[in-house]
Amino acid sequence: MLSACGGDDAPASDDAGPAVIVTTTTPADTAEPSDTGPDATEPPATEPPTTEPPATEPPAAEPVTPGFDGDPQVTFTEIVQLQQPLGLGIRPDDPTLYLVEQPGRVTGVNPGTGDTRVVLDITDLTVARGERGLLGLAFSPDGSLAHVNHTDADTGATIVAEYTVTDDGMFDPASRRVLLDIPQPYANHNGGHVVTGPDGLLYIGMGDGGSGGDPERLALDLTTLQGKLLRIDPTPSADLPYTIPDDNPWVGADDALPEIFAIGLRNPWKFGFDPETDDLWIADVGQNRFEEINHVPAPTDGTVAGAGLSFGWSAFEGTERFNDDVDPDGHTDPVLTYDHSQGECSISGGAPYRGEAIPELVGGYVYSDFCSGRVFALDLAGGRNLLLGQLTSVTAVLPGPDQELYVISQNGPVHRIDPG
Repeated sequence: MLSACGGDDAPASDDAGPAVIVTTTTPADTAEPSDTGPDATEPPATEPPTTEPPATEPPAAEPVTPGFDGDPQVTFTEIVQLQQPLGLGIRPDDPTLYLVEQPGRVTGVNPGTGDTRVVLDITDLTVARGERGLLGLAFSPDGSLAHVNHTDADTGATIVAEYTVTDDGMFDPASRRVLLDIPQPYANHNGGHVVTGPDGLLYIGMGDGGSGGDPERLALDLTTLQGKLLRIDPTPSADLPYTIPDDNPWVGADDALPEIFAIGLRNPWKFGFDPETDDLWIADVGQNRFEEINHVPAPTDGTVAGAGLSFGWSAFEGTERFNDDVDPDGHTDPVLTYDHSQGECSISGGAPYRGEAIPELVGGYVYSDFCSGRVFALDLAGGRNLLLGQLTSVTAVLPGPDQELYVISQNGPVHRIDPG
């Protein structure tokens, strides 16, 4: 069973859940260590470098709080049944749903008829166990290239690979080009989601390397790629199969990897940018107690939201202190946390609704939880977290080509959220 490693399964409750909308996104004061979290292990012999970004800070944003005004009534319409689906890619100017199946296939689905065809099969290159397998898909801005994130069948490493896409949407297996090959210390917390950002560059979500509690303290360590949001240009450079953007936050910094865009993430199972505002949303799976949603408004100068930020793990889980041997300073609080007391265990993000079918929902961030299957709409502006309905084993809530949202369940069904 895949749960992105967030907690134990439990019966779901009928109410809207124990969510807490956090009203501040400024760095939190240092709190006392939680008496329910794991004991801190011994710190590494060599202290990791400071997590402070370089002297040039990302520009301050003028936040516009997202939300919706109505009381949306929805229904869930089954579109197709697949094998362990968990992701969805949007190809520009193409109405096809490109659905990611964990065993190693990308299946194109006609959302009107439910007709399917396999456009990529790498089942021989990956292994689908637990949180491993084919985990993410993103298309280039012109739709001619596809970037996939999968576990290497032999080594367990995270692989980000590129394929040429033909005019009819098929992936050319002979064109495969590996961009990144990142060793993983454990079998869980691989992250796996990939997104083409508003700047046309490729963003890669990396978990903290796994086990539990960030035992090697990787998430805030700038010398590793674990626990980070990465940003690369897939265009080859002289020395690498990709190019490092000049404006990445830690380019030129000592003891820091230049691919890093943001830090302090446990397992950013799903993240993305609002297609209307360019705001960044990250659903980060929690450890023992709290799941969290992070929201970063897009800066007004045209730069990308989230550059140089720390989201706090593993100094914090949610808004509470976790590993007390990790520097807590300078992190950005989540905008919503919820605990595991009513059946939730592992957040499944998540996207703002920008479709046309449900006007009352426009601007709401829709997400679910793997264990409870309950689907919520977060209205930050109105301070609401509305229960829309309940499905099972939800792995993702993601937009299709028309910006209608699809709820993807690991046990097979893919549902579209329609007006109720």
